[in-house]
Amino acid sequence: MDCPARGQIGEGNITIHSRQRQRYRCTVCGKTFSARAGTMFYRRRTDEETIMQVVTLVGHGCPIPAIEAAFGFQASTIRAWIDAAGAQSEAVHHAVVMQERDLGQVQADEIHVKTQAGVLWVAMAMMVSTRLWLGGAVSAHRDRALITHVIALVVACAQWGPLLVVTDGLSTYVDVVRKAFRTRQPGARGRPRMVPWPDLAIAQVVKQYTGRAVTGTCHRLVHGTVSTFLTQLWRTPGCQVLNTAYIERLNGTFRARLATLGRRTRRSARRSTTIARGMYLVGTLYNFCTPHASLPVGHGTPQTPAMAAGITDHVWTIREVVHYRVPPPRWEPPRQRGRRSKEMQAKIDRWCADHH
Repeated sequence: MDCPARGQIGEGNITIHSRQRQRYRCTVCGKTFSARAGTMFYRRRTDEETIMQVVTLVGHGCPIPAIEAAFGFQASTIRAWIDAAGAQSEAVHHAVVMQERDLGQVQADEIHVKTQAGVLWVAMAMMVSTRLWLGGAVSAHRDRALITHVIALVVACAQWGPLLVVTDGLSTYVDVVRKAFRTRQPGARGRPRMVPWPDLAIAQVVKQYTGRAVTGTCHRLVHGTVSTFLTQLWRTPGCQVLNTAYIERLNGTFRARLATLGRRTRRSARRSTTIARGMYLVGTLYNFCTPHASLPVGHGTPQTPAMAAGITDHVWTIREVVHYRVPPPRWEPPRQRGRRSKEMQAKIDRWCADHH
């Protein structure tokens, strides 16, 4: 991590050190490293195919005790693999999915999860037109911090322009979304004023209950104009009526694909980290590896949400997900007093052109 070439791609500083041992060498810092460095397989003795089979099974709803019985591995080993796969999936998601794009309509909702340590809440958001999962957050409380976290993920994926955000009746969403989607007002003297996006619409679908049975819904437009709301609603193929059906269907997919999210299960998690890692594993497999039946077929091939969003042009395999190289942040020169040495200045000129 101290190498000045850190985070650079295509600079020609990586050479082969040993073909037999699959080791490489950086010509800038002189360090050698394994081909598995930076992946979930680093320093693991089990072969990659077996680990990928286990990760695939867990990402499609298989509980860990079943994998123990089938493969003969210890539960702690399997959990370590899942944690590593979840961390890799989260890095891939933040590097590839969280880019600015025209979201059109976004739906957000929360999942109530029972664990051995108590109740957890999982809040998630999705782009309706492409069924793209935008990310999620896990918290012990269904509070403002949880909603702020998940809306921040939506902001990181949103391109400035018309946007419709649809949620349930939780009032926290309205204030958080209004404050999140703001821009600085140009031309004002003194401290710039933050103003909401002009084409932002916020709608709510509030369910009405009699006991535990849903007897009806109440639709509310709580922010924005009717024209913006109708335009963004009708832009979404197959979505002519205000609803939260898409995010609720996605919630069902996550509950089916992650055993610890089941409503009535004896495989409940012990740590919130387990839920978070599993959430990103399932979400990444859903975005990149799972063709969606409701998306149009492209060039004779069923589309995944990532293909529909223009992120990729093919259906990924689990191997591509776990082997995807996410570049680390670029090297920054250390802060120091006085004049820098010629050697340090040469490194800055070569690798940090922005630090002249």
